Amino acid sequence: MDHVTKAQHGLFFWVFAGTFIFFYPMLISIYVFLPLLIGAMGYMLVQGSERAKAPFILLAIVYMVNLEVNLSLPIFLSVISSLLFYLLLYPSLKHFRRCIICRALLSVVFLDLMYLGCLFAYDFIFQTQSIILDEILLYTLIVDMLVVVIL
Repeated sequence: MDHVTKAQHGLFFWVFAGTFIFFYPMLISIYVFLPLLIGAMGYMLVQGSERAKAPFILLAIVYMVNLEVNLSLPIFLSVISSLLFYLLLYPSLKHFRRCIICRALLSVVFLDLMYLGCLFAYDFIFQTQSIILDEILLYTLIVDMLVVVIL
């Protein structure tokens, strides 16, 4: 195990990330109690944009679009709401330079709230009902925050 190279770690990461991105949204559509992880992936998109890391951006966008397709949500709404967060709210969160966990937690909360606001606005404009508020969304928000703190 000591002879594992950096290339093998990179290969393992890409295989795991690809498997997660393509199969986890399908599992969410079957098992509704699994968290959506929109805030965590939105934060990954924001960090990838801030640090100019194309793999982070690509992973986050593919996950979000795959999730929206599997759950029959409006396409690109999570990407658009994440980019709106990055442009409008994230610059004010840069004041938390020393407290990286505070910035991550606030970003996830604001990303989830912004996505829900955009989703409700979409529902209001087009007179549809995409999502119903219940305890599962609160559970999703808590798990989103835990994922960002752990990673």
